[in-house]
Amino acid sequence: MAEGALREAAAAAGIELQVDSVGTAAYHIGENPDPRAIATARSHGVDISKALGRQLTEADFHDFTHILALDKANLAGIKARKPKHGTAKVDLLLDLVPGREGESVPDPYYGDEDGFEQCWQTISEAVEALIEKLGYHTA
Repeated sequence: MAEGALREAAAAAGIELQVDSVGTAAYHIGENPDPRAIATARSHGVDISKALGRQLTEADFHDFTHILALDKANLAGIKARKPKHGTAKVDLLLDLVPGREGESVPDPYYGDEDGFEQCWQTISEAVEALIEKLGYHTA
């Protein structure tokens, strides 16, 4: 959902960003997002149905300027994998939101559809903060 939300916000702001979504574990590699995530994104006008899961690679630390983790456990996993000469800055997504520094985006996977909507709202707040930090504004 975060990839879709960021792509949509970047498009609304008229900027091009290279955006991708990866996992730190080998879960759901090559699979589409959870149907509840697809439905939630769709309810906000964003199609993530064709996204495929992939795992973080060493190349990602060179191919991207930033890698943003949704929670502290993944942040630790990402930092542990960062190669010595990797150039990507690694941060927690909600560190971009004043007053929410150090917070994790709640994982909605084991809950119901409401959890996915709450997750979308939290991610959207951070995405808006990122776009503003880059000097742009969404509609």
